[in-house]
Amino acid sequence: MPSATPPHAEAAARSSSGQRALPELARAPVFSAMVALTVVLTAFSDRYGYHRDELYFRMLKPAWGYVDEPPLTPIVARLFTRVIADQPWALRIPATLATVASVFVVVLVTREVGGGRHAQTLCAWGYAFASLPLVMGHVLLTSTLDLPVWPLVLLLMIRAQIRQQPRWWWLVAGVVVGLSMYNKLLVAVLLVAIAAGLALVGPRSTLRSRWVVGGAALALAIGSPNIAYQATHHWPQLSMGRALADHNAGDVHIQMWPFLLLMLGPPLVPIWIAGIASLLRRPEWWMLRFLAAALPVLLVLVFIMGSQVYYPFGLVAVLFAIGCVPADRWMAASRRRRGVVGAGVALNAAVSLVIGLPLIPLSSLGNTPVPAINQIAQDSVGWPAYVREVAGVYSTVPQAEHAQTVIIASNYGEAGAIDKYGGTYQLPTVYSGQNQLYYERRPPSTASVVVFVGGPFSRLRSQFASCAIVTHLDNLIGVDNEEQNQPVAICRGPIGAWPAVWPAFKHED
Repeated sequence: MPSATPPHAEAAARSSSGQRALPELARAPVFSAMVALTVVLTAFSDRYGYHRDELYFRMLKPAWGYVDEPPLTPIVARLFTRVIADQPWALRIPATLATVASVFVVVLVTREVGGGRHAQTLCAWGYAFASLPLVMGHVLLTSTLDLPVWPLVLLLMIRAQIRQQPRWWWLVAGVVVGLSMYNKLLVAVLLVAIAAGLALVGPRSTLRSRWVVGGAALALAIGSPNIAYQATHHWPQLSMGRALADHNAGDVHIQMWPFLLLMLGPPLVPIWIAGIASLLRRPEWWMLRFLAAALPVLLVLVFIMGSQVYYPFGLVAVLFAIGCVPADRWMAASRRRRGVVGAGVALNAAVSLVIGLPLIPLSSLGNTPVPAINQIAQDSVGWPAYVREVAGVYSTVPQAEHAQTVIIASNYGEAGAIDKYGGTYQLPTVYSGQNQLYYERRPPSTASVVVFVGGPFSRLRSQFASCAIVTHLDNLIGVDNEEQNQPVAICRGPIGAWPAVWPAFKHED
């Protein structure tokens, strides 16, 4: 396609100038969806328990950055834990706020492309109670705080393209990108996909715009401290990405395709597919069709990266928001069509609530398929039981050896759980070689006895003069998570000083 804007698109652009009248914001249905989501996420915020990442975040000291992530989410976790309460519900307040904010942002996308009251209502309620917003909104993850970021960046780009004047929306997008670097660097992948989309289908002149260049400069300037941290620490995010790919790539290459249909839920797939088709076919949306072209580019990038299957979600959410406009027009033709879409949204919400939130009693969870579908549910159970078992093993160490005893956990979830619940049993300091915890602290030179929890026991037992497995972890509810049936051993006599032994425990994943 030539880079010059075709005549019909130029006319559409003129009619879509800064003076065009936007549809009114559908305040009642949109805000009611946001309130309903807030109530639901808050009501279930204390069910099951901490997610492994939350246990990890609350352990980390404030810093400019960490080997596996930028500083924002751990700092937010520490703030809410220390200021409000050291409980899951307090830690999840920012998660709820970010998720609810993302609802408002995607609705603004629908409104920006001409969606009226019914389209905005469909977007608000469909998105708010879709699969991934509920799953991620329940816990504090880096991806949770990122939920509003990609849609907001894309909203600002859409405004810059549709409104034409003022074009400084590109500068605002640059500010958002720069700030988002303190939570995740993944936004760079979105920008590459958008640039590729513009290069493929236009308008290519956008790539040469001084406003776009200015936005990029602002993003780099605002994010420069985080970039400087990466540069001065040997680019740990790149090495972490490679480690995740080594660990996850096989599964990601297979699962990302069906997961694409599950992100919002199967009943909503036709709506975001309609968004793609309309972007490619509607003359008045010619200047936005780069969004449709960006999706396959993004999918290829995620496939190559092989890190996580949910990375394309932010763009899919925006395509859904755009698709609510043609969906609204389709529904307007008959009451039957409205009923079909309404039933689909309701069914999707019901299934998403059961899968995404801790509605099932903990005692029954292991008898359902939910843990196999929802990794977050799987990683949020069993921690108190596991720590109680570790405490039982520690109690078998003779009292005379307690001063020389430490606990080493194979991963940050186990370490975080022992850090949180171990005080009840007067457990010694816990250490772990995973990710940032490897650098935070290592066992003292006086440590000669180790209670070793989980993970690569067979490989690491060679680091000690003697090791004996005492028990295996059991969460008592039949949920087959990463810790279930892992060994707990007592090892004595590290072979060599800890500065020489400790590197064997290091792993990034």
